[in-house]
Amino acid sequence: MLSKKVLIISYYFPPMGLSGVQRTLKFVKYLPEYDWIPVVLTTNSGSYYAYDETLIEDLKNIAVHRTEKDALFFRNNKNKPNKLLKYPSHLSQKIKRIISQTFLQPDSRITWKKYAVKLGREILSSGDFNAIYATAPPFTDFLVAKQLAEEFNLSFIVDYRDLWVDNAYYYYATPFHKNYAISLEYEVVKKANKILVTSRNLKESLLQRYKFLNHNDISIIPHGFDAEDFREVRGITKATEKFVITHSGLFPDDLTPKYFLKAVSELLTEKPELRKHLELKFVGLMRQSHLNLISKYKLIDVTNLVGYVSHKDSIREILSSDILWLMIPNNIVTPSRLFEYIGSLKPFIISAPNGNMKQYSLDTNVAIATDVKDIKEIKNAILHYFELWQKNILPKGNQEYANKFERKYLTSYLAKEIALIGKFNY
Repeated sequence: MLSKKVLIISYYFPPMGLSGVQRTLKFVKYLPEYDWIPVVLTTNSGSYYAYDETLIEDLKNIAVHRTEKDALFFRNNKNKPNKLLKYPSHLSQKIKRIISQTFLQPDSRITWKKYAVKLGREILSSGDFNAIYATAPPFTDFLVAKQLAEEFNLSFIVDYRDLWVDNAYYYYATPFHKNYAISLEYEVVKKANKILVTSRNLKESLLQRYKFLNHNDISIIPHGFDAEDFREVRGITKATEKFVITHSGLFPDDLTPKYFLKAVSELLTEKPELRKHLELKFVGLMRQSHLNLISKYKLIDVTNLVGYVSHKDSIREILSSDILWLMIPNNIVTPSRLFEYIGSLKPFIISAPNGNMKQYSLDTNVAIATDVKDIKEIKNAILHYFELWQKNILPKGNQEYANKFERKYLTSYLAKEIALIGKFNY
């Protein structure tokens, strides 16, 4: 019988959807296979941009504890239906971020902290726990973990999915705001028993800011893909005989399909015969401004807007494509969807600067990398794959390389890290 227990603190958790929940969900799913019992502390998510009830299937026999109130106006969501929020425009998202980060630190979820700590105390008092794991954003999760670890004399791990203080998308109204954020993060990383990050760029950023940290204090566990999700939908047939290029996921912040769409538009002008063969497929929520771009570049007739679908259906859409495309605007963004591209073994185009994500892609030997805004390079990449598709010789990725990013395999590293810092009574 399993005896090792770890408290998992994650504000974003199923039935919430989108990519932010995938990493923690899959860790929780596979930790029992490494003799760890995960117990989840999360919110009673009443309002969010997307929900995916199918993700609950991964939580069989997992204890999930939800606070009755979430961080949004202290709302009690118990026994209330989930409310879908409209995905905001870039401007409204920016304004909302400025307002919230001016008055709430480290983030807008700080109002959830007292409810999380209260429930965390109840959970930790009910059984023998060996460690605490918290993932962020929101970085309020880290503060909850730190307080509970101190109160119960437990070791804790913090897992950075994104940067905190040095996040390029964060807003600091005054030097005081930034210094306060630095002080909060300093206390967390100083007292955490282990720090996990998703990429080398994140690790180097933390080492540069906090000189007391050394390389052994921070371990890299990248995002990944769940092979089980792929096995359930492999072998599907395409619904069209067209050359299908798919983008899966959101376009938050400064991610944009603008340059890709412009490249396609120019290519169709130069080679109009391609239009009858081409289908652009977008899987996920889209901003109105991006939909306007499709119209602007006269691509409505070749575009398939799938919209938001369950995670398994998004995998199905990836596998029913010929090639994939992804944009990464900078090296602080580590999209989990890239690793599902790698797991699909499909050829893909990645528009990204030099860095970890670009190198991961090139190491597949089936990816073409372009500069983020280089329309000519994007056109050439599309044309190259189109010509291979016509000859029925599109390349296939290397399964052995892809296996390095399989979620179950990556969870083995997390299990080892928890074991190294966990407290045990023998």
